[in-house]
Amino acid sequence: MKKRVVITGLGIVAPNGVGLDAFTYAIQNGISGIKHDPELERLQFSCQIAGKPEISDELSSHYFTELELRNFNSSGILYGVIAGMDAWQDAGLSLAIQNEPDWASGTIFGTGTSGIDKFRESIYKIDEFQTRRLGSTAVAQTMNSGVSAYLGGKLGLGNQVTTNSSACTTGAESILMGYERIKLGQAKRMLVGSTSDSGPYIWGGFDAMKVCTFKHNDTPEKGSRPMSASASGFVPGAGAGALLLEELESAVARGAKIYGEVIGGNINSGGQRGGGTMTAPNATAVKRCITDALANANVAPNAIDTINGHLTATSKDGLEIQNWSEALKLSGKEFPYINSLKSMVGHCLSASGSVESVASVLQLYHGFIFPNINCEDLHPDITAIIDENCIPQQVIKKELNIVAKASFGFGDVNACVLFKKYN
Repeated sequence: MKKRVVITGLGIVAPNGVGLDAFTYAIQNGISGIKHDPELERLQFSCQIAGKPEISDELSSHYFTELELRNFNSSGILYGVIAGMDAWQDAGLSLAIQNEPDWASGTIFGTGTSGIDKFRESIYKIDEFQTRRLGSTAVAQTMNSGVSAYLGGKLGLGNQVTTNSSACTTGAESILMGYERIKLGQAKRMLVGSTSDSGPYIWGGFDAMKVCTFKHNDTPEKGSRPMSASASGFVPGAGAGALLLEELESAVARGAKIYGEVIGGNINSGGQRGGGTMTAPNATAVKRCITDALANANVAPNAIDTINGHLTATSKDGLEIQNWSEALKLSGKEFPYINSLKSMVGHCLSASGSVESVASVLQLYHGFIFPNINCEDLHPDITAIIDENCIPQQVIKKELNIVAKASFGFGDVNACVLFKKYN
């Protein structure tokens, strides 16, 4: 018999809040975490604003030993370990070191590029004949699975410990991969999520592609404008989100708090065919991902209370709304509420799906829909499809039953996950 999968822990490192309390307050009140970045200005980026989490040395010392922090230079692993360990503790699980691994618990924690600053440091030292000064953790910080390896060791995980990577779809994909493992009885608990490094070496390629906004360098909090007629590109961001998924019987047996239930979803690719390219979605694949996700979760389109979209503040926002409308066969006032966390945190790249999924689950658990900011001038292509009231610009206090979260990534890859209130 297939197992039910619930969420018993959450962890978050976001540009507008580190920790659940700060993050929940920020998203309920439409608080932006996007700021001017002096380093991007110094390097003459077109986009000189970014969403970067604020992590103090003191906070870092709560998660890493002094020895681990020596020669440490991987922001993505830092964010991921903080979010992952917070989710573990939020689930009421112990950090006490045991002799035996926890055979029932594992992690699938995704990333795009691991330790890019450490890579740069390594290249310079090698070119200057200083290889021996790289430090003993250079490999652990730069291997793609560095974040899951650090979490596996800190938590003593004995089940699957791995890292997935699928561009902006990474976080949503990790949730569905962990969900499947528990559903099939191969694990009792899976720590899932994703992270992304911050800084110019991860954001520079996007600035070169001219997909980032350059019109709001003097007004950072106004820069990320999903669904807006004056949107001019995304704001780069970074961070990490983590969810502790658990078999329902295990969660109930230990009296765990349950935030909600994962009831299904879908992952697919457009194959870079039919209009899909390395950077643009195949609309047919996006719609199929949504409809297959609903079928997998046994959810009717009109049962969705709200959608947390991908919606990046680029020219593709209108196409995303069109795809949702056609997939659900809902439009006008019949369309569900929809929001985009990117208006407050920017585009957190490989971390976006997990950071936004934490926000989705918090909405479900606390009964609210967070506002979209910076879209007072809704794009006419969008309001031609759905009613403007479906795009809340103030927080809505409302009991929710089903939230849909989707992510679409470079490489023409898609993921959609359905969260349900636990009964």
